[in-house]
Amino acid sequence: MKLFNIEVDATKNWLPKEGTVHYYGTLLNQREANQYLESLLDTIEWRNDEAIIFGKKIITKRKVAWYGEKPFEYTYSKTTKLALPWTEELLELKTKVEQKTGETFNSCLLNLYHNGSEGMAWHSDAEKDLKKNGAIASLSFGAERKFAFKHKITKEKVELMLEHGSLLVMKGTTQTNWLHRLPQTKLIHTPRVNLTFRTIEEINR
Repeated sequence: MKLFNIEVDATKNWLPKEGTVHYYGTLLNQREANQYLESLLDTIEWRNDEAIIFGKKIITKRKVAWYGEKPFEYTYSKTTKLALPWTEELLELKTKVEQKTGETFNSCLLNLYHNGSEGMAWHSDAEKDLKKNGAIASLSFGAERKFAFKHKITKEKVELMLEHGSLLVMKGTTQTNWLHRLPQTKLIHTPRVNLTFRTIEEINR
C-alpha cells in the first residue's frame, strides 16, 4: 500500500524539532524513473563499500560510488574515497534536484542495495568534509523502502516510505540532532539505488 495517495506537501517539515526534512514525492514519472534506474545500474562504477569497525576492515554487500565536480576526497567509516567525474545522467539529475529545491550541490554519494537484506544502520552525515548544516538531497530509484529518523537525545522516531523516483531533502541541524537509517526487510527482493547529493566544503580542506 502506498503511504502517499494524495499530492505531497513539499513544504511540510517531517521532523518535530531541531532539524528540517522535506519530502517532495516523485520528482520523475514512472517511465523516466525506470530509465534512470536501468542506466545507473549499468553505467555507475559500483564497488563494495568498506568500513573499519573496531579496527577490522568490513566489506559490505551493499555497493557504493562517489562522484563530484572535482576529485574530492570523502572520508567516512575511517575509509577515504576519491570522487569520479560526473556522468551525463548524474549531471541531469543534479540539475533537476537543484531546480526543485533551490539548493546547489557539488558531489554525490550513491548506494546500491540489491534487495531488502541490505540496509544502513543508524548514522548521521556529519563528516568534516561536508558543508556544516548543508542540504543533502536523497533521490531514490527502484524498490520502495522505509526510511527512518531517530532523535539523538529523546529517541523520537519518524518514518517515511521513499518511492521510486522520489526526492527527500535533509538540511539545517538535522545531522547534528538526528540519526537516520534504511531498515532491512525480508519483503523486498528487488534493487534500490539511492543518490545523495552533497556539498564538500573546500574552505576547510
